[in-house]
Amino acid sequence: MITRDLYLNKLFNYVDKPFIKVITGIRRSGKSSILMLLRDELLKRGISEKNIIYTNMESFEFSDLETAKKLYGYIKKKITGKGRYYILLDEIQEVISWEKAVNSFMIDFNADIYITGSNSRLLSSELATYLAGRYIEFHILTLSFAEYLLFKRERTGDKHPDLHREFEIFLRLGGFPSLHLAEYTYESAYKVVYDIYSSAILRDTVQRHNIRNVDLLERVVRYVFDNVGNKFSAKNVADYFKSQHRKIDLNTVYNYLNALEGAFIIYRIPRYDVRGKEILKTLEKYFTCDQALLYAVMGFRDRIISGVLENIVMLELKRRGYMVFTGKSGDKEIDFVAEMKGKKIYVQVAYKLAEQSTIDREYTPLLQITDNYPKYLVTMDETWQDNVEGIQHLHIADFLLLNQF
Repeated sequence: MITRDLYLNKLFNYVDKPFIKVITGIRRSGKSSILMLLRDELLKRGISEKNIIYTNMESFEFSDLETAKKLYGYIKKKITGKGRYYILLDEIQEVISWEKAVNSFMIDFNADIYITGSNSRLLSSELATYLAGRYIEFHILTLSFAEYLLFKRERTGDKHPDLHREFEIFLRLGGFPSLHLAEYTYESAYKVVYDIYSSAILRDTVQRHNIRNVDLLERVVRYVFDNVGNKFSAKNVADYFKSQHRKIDLNTVYNYLNALEGAFIIYRIPRYDVRGKEILKTLEKYFTCDQALLYAVMGFRDRIISGVLENIVMLELKRRGYMVFTGKSGDKEIDFVAEMKGKKIYVQVAYKLAEQSTIDREYTPLLQITDNYPKYLVTMDETWQDNVEGIQHLHIADFLLLNQF
């Protein structure tokens, strides 16, 4: 099993700390593997196997533990000694009222608790009510470009890849870990990803939110995917469907977008006024959890390449712990303003700087910013890498592999 140090190092820092560790992410993003790697680490630290209780609620083996009471009874029978126990509960959202059981584990047992789930309901009002101030979230994303290279090196032994060429493959295949444990054609890879998407739509969106009009929901998904990297609002979606002679209520659009966010299928990135230093309430951008999801649903489309590149950069910023916004500076747009620990970076993303108008459009907003925080222009240009007045122009592969921004 290939170690994903970015997440494991964070998780290891909280072993035996008095918090429930909540691991979230879309299905097949690697949550279960991280939980098993944690189990291996606990065994290496000398924890007895009897003191590690693992359940996967999607496994038929544990299918009878469908309620909090049954789960509590099962765990209670496993705790037979006085030592510390480590409770690892995978896909916990399958258990009805699971938060009541987890709360009781904290009260009744000497236990360190880890739970995973594929829906943000894990952090809903129910969890906050029972466990307020006693949990910490670790959000798992699909593979970064650096992790993709690691997986490929483990599989093929290639230690000196052509990074720009490898990025083109990563761009098409995406980052779902299972796709990088063996060789896949693009066609077979997208079939795997479409199955992941179908599961997330059905189980983490339709069933959890009692959505009746599945066809309309999927049309909203397609609209979002087709506009990745573009500013729009729920009203834009409703107006689009109206132009297609399909009525959809504005509240329904909001509910569908929120449900898709809750299943980690999409991410909403709010807009930030750089000059006014405030978050704006209109014209945010929506991105998908992985570019392969977009291709699996929509097919590969060259015309949205700029939006897909933005999507990859956004995920990398989130992966590294940044709060991510789209930027507005006067009448100019900045693709991303990212903040972490009081510091900022500004990032413009474009496919290639083929024309002077494109160069002007991408550089001008960054040149107008007067602070001294790092500014990047990220493209797929192979040759032109000049820096302009402190703005670093990098190939996207090189940007994604920077040790720090």
